[in-house]
Amino acid sequence: MTSSFEFPTHPARLSDAERDKALRVLRDGVALGRLSHDTFVHRMELALTARRPEELAALTADLRTEGRLARAVFGTVEAVSGFGVRLRRAWRAERLPKLLLPHPAAGHPLRIGRDPASGLRLNHETVSRVHAELSRQGGMWVLRDLGSTNGTTVNGRRVVGAAVVRDGDQVGFGRLAFVLTAP
Repeated sequence: MTSSFEFPTHPARLSDAERDKALRVLRDGVALGRLSHDTFVHRMELALTARRPEELAALTADLRTEGRLARAVFGTVEAVSGFGVRLRRAWRAERLPKLLLPHPAAGHPLRIGRDPASGLRLNHETVSRVHAELSRQGGMWVLRDLGSTNGTTVNGRRVVGAAVVRDGDQVGFGRLAFVLTAP
């Protein structure tokens, strides 16, 4: 008969804390672009079925983790650079002309473009003849791009199809930009 001292024994199951730590490292790796989605899913499945700490270590060995100091420095840099972007956006917003939203009871959409028949005629070379349409749907304002050449944007993001807009949003038609204002 042999004793348990002759053969190494391993815990029957890893702790949830060990598994969660490995999953957190994998999640951070995919968020930072160090892992593809498929690799993340595969490694996550392996982490959930791992039985020993060495198996988890092998799954995360190529994903270096940053220490507290590095995380603090990177977090500070992200906060400072984000502040600069917000400051520029706020500065620009104050200088943009205002676009008054139509009265909600109007009932018909507001066409925007270079066409003389448009409700809002914008005579600029980057604005299409029939550029966009602003309408009231279900109590919300909806801005729809009508296949314009140079695009329609809401708060700096290009509209693909339609987007819900509200008072204070920055809207762009080609290179012209406005701040929406409620009546």
